[in-house]
Amino acid sequence: MTDFANWPLAFIVTAFAMLAAIIGWFGVKMTKTARDLAHSTGLGEALMGALFIGASTSLSGITLSVSAASAGYAELAVSNGLGGIAAQTAFLALADIAYRRANLEHAAASAENLFMSAFLLALLCIHAVALSFPVVSIFGIHPATIILVIFYLFGIHLLARTHDMPMWLPRKTKDTPLEPSNQSRSENRHLWRLWLNFAGYAAIVALAGWSLSQLAVPLGEKTGLSHGVVGGVFTAVSTSIPELVVAITAVRMGALNLAVGDIIGGNAFDTLFIAASDVAYREGSIYAVMTNIEQFWLANSMLMTSVLLLGLIYRQRYGPGNIGLESVTLLVLYFGGVVIISIVG
Repeated sequence: MTDFANWPLAFIVTAFAMLAAIIGWFGVKMTKTARDLAHSTGLGEALMGALFIGASTSLSGITLSVSAASAGYAELAVSNGLGGIAAQTAFLALADIAYRRANLEHAAASAENLFMSAFLLALLCIHAVALSFPVVSIFGIHPATIILVIFYLFGIHLLARTHDMPMWLPRKTKDTPLEPSNQSRSENRHLWRLWLNFAGYAAIVALAGWSLSQLAVPLGEKTGLSHGVVGGVFTAVSTSIPELVVAITAVRMGALNLAVGDIIGGNAFDTLFIAASDVAYREGSIYAVMTNIEQFWLANSMLMTSVLLLGLIYRQRYGPGNIGLESVTLLVLYFGGVVIISIVG
């Protein structure tokens, strides 16, 4: 494997920019394909974003966390996952800026997005509860890891049911986009090509995202920062760039539920980073070695998710070109957290 730590800083920055461009190009293609799949299969934009795009764009991050945990870098593994959740939630505010018609919290409210936000908050709470008993483990694995995986799978099942049989729906307004109904079978005869294209684009984006994370580690360590800061800021943002590209592209296409579903669904999948890292970390429960930095990212992610959920429920409407108060709050919480962690770390 190439040792990027020996590369000159200029080479690292150049390679970083090239990989980011690759993610941008294929991320746009993946988003357009996902939108077509959402409409052709009847899955809907929110479900497509939460399940397929969210998981696909998170592959690079979970690979990094597992690799770091197996090598004994527990701080890096955990902070990469939790810092990524905070960064991706902040990306929704950037997507809100890109959508000029109305604020995103008002326009993108749906039963699926509300469910996923509450579901994500519950997953984060499992981590918080596990920190109360960090040394408990079964064969070196914390019981919360098993509970988290089971709860995630059950939640995905409930999400699918919420899409198929919603018990209530947010009130439609003039700023709420309408998704087209399912296409006929004759129009779906090339559906398998869409799936193949999506899989190919997702693989390229995931590989480029993983390569970015490998560059981010030496880039961050050249500054002399701790693994917690490197993971929570440098690698977390690097592996989250695909989510940013997808979110911006989706809102520019008017696929608002796809954008929000991608971020929230990706965040829900990112909670599994710690579960996978706990299995890969062979020195005991990974919760036992979590520092204040990782605990801060966990608390901040929970707070940011709560703000997002409240915004989606309240649905305050702001005029065209104005972002919502929730988006401003998310940016303040995230960048404030980065400053605090940089000082403490």
